[in-house]
Amino acid sequence: MRRAGNGKNGGDGLIAQLRRPPGGRDARIMLLAQGVDRTGTGVWAAASVLYFTFVSGLDARRLGLLLGVGAIAGIAGSPLAGRAAERLPVRGLLIGCHLLRLGTMGLLLVAHDLAALLPVVALTSLAERAAKTLEMLFATRVAGERRGTYQALFRSVANAGYAVGAGIAALGLAVGTPNAYRALILANALSYLVAAGLVRRTREPAGHGLVVAHGDGKDGSTPAPDPTPARSPWRDPGYLLFVLLDIPMNLDDSVIGVGLPLWLVHRTSAPHAVVPAFLVVNTVLVVLLQLRVSAWAEGPRRAAAAVGWYGVTLFACCLVLATATGGGAWSASLAMLAAALLATLAELLRSVSSWELAVVLAPPRARASYLGVAGMAQSVQKAVGPLLLTGAVMTAGPAGWLALGAAVTGLGVVQRQAALRRLTALAAPGAGSRTRPRAALPATDRECRPR
Repeated sequence: MRRAGNGKNGGDGLIAQLRRPPGGRDARIMLLAQGVDRTGTGVWAAASVLYFTFVSGLDARRLGLLLGVGAIAGIAGSPLAGRAAERLPVRGLLIGCHLLRLGTMGLLLVAHDLAALLPVVALTSLAERAAKTLEMLFATRVAGERRGTYQALFRSVANAGYAVGAGIAALGLAVGTPNAYRALILANALSYLVAAGLVRRTREPAGHGLVVAHGDGKDGSTPAPDPTPARSPWRDPGYLLFVLLDIPMNLDDSVIGVGLPLWLVHRTSAPHAVVPAFLVVNTVLVVLLQLRVSAWAEGPRRAAAAVGWYGVTLFACCLVLATATGGGAWSASLAMLAAALLATLAELLRSVSSWELAVVLAPPRARASYLGVAGMAQSVQKAVGPLLLTGAVMTAGPAGWLALGAAVTGLGVVQRQAALRRLTALAAPGAGSRTRPRAALPATDRECRPR
């Protein structure tokens, strides 16, 4: 009879690990807060474009400008949050982000012209990206060496929240009146208020200020300050290279959200009713498989290996898309669903590799600011990725998908090698004087040996 695992190897079920997450009580409350937040976000994500179109009266050109400005503003959210977290408590900053979004959602009810909407949407996007960086930093401090398991639990909770939010939005969209749209905005605003209240119940994780706990807060103790000044992430070429290469390692997000629906509609004979199935496939696979993938890629060197597999998996997705243009409705539908499955597998690998490497490649004493810079990769991809797919890949047709897949695969190899070189340098004697102490390397790296 097979015994249940201890949580580190992914043997425990999802519900069991949600009850006993890495980090204990505070992690459990934070996961609940994140689930509430993502439910509200799912409501707004499903309704925002239609709200701006039918209630605010924006045409396609002005709507594109509004969403573009929001995406660009979000890029600044991560480094600002990381910098602030070096000097102020993470818990208070995260509450402030939730309350700021609560206020901007309220302003949406009275702001309708483009000039008024631009700063409101920009502030919302900035606060959203800042909140995600602060949540990541919170997890590194309360979950310690088991942050990969925490990340897997969070992604399962987040995807379930997005799905519930989309279902709530569907009810309001079915009514279709301006008041129904406003009710959806209020539902999103309420989620921020509840999330802020839940975060307030947590305790500030060890390591706030300029010092991060050497054990990532595992024992709840705060280490003595290290007088040696940490290097700024903006003056660390090795880490900046990781962040730069991490941008294309996030393209699965745009492939799932933009590339698959547009390719199906414009280049295949698959029925449009298949498009909602992409979200279903993505949500179900993330909930079911994220813990197992995280256990498989646990530890820095396994996370580096996952980067290489990410490129291979995304290339397979692009190859399927390139061949989906021929055939009838059934074959095209199956090909598109297969592409959605492969893109989701790539997403599962990316969520592990980006998260783990962003943490372990950063010096612990300046981890907050480093993680803030690392968070920019997702923000830049969200701003540039859709433009790349619609402006270059879609225009080039099947050859465009093949070129994209080959490029990401090649960059994945470069990212993997660069990460391994940095890990080796960090483990070398005397590395602490340059970047970080040898003792600060996570114990999970020792677990990369065959079991």
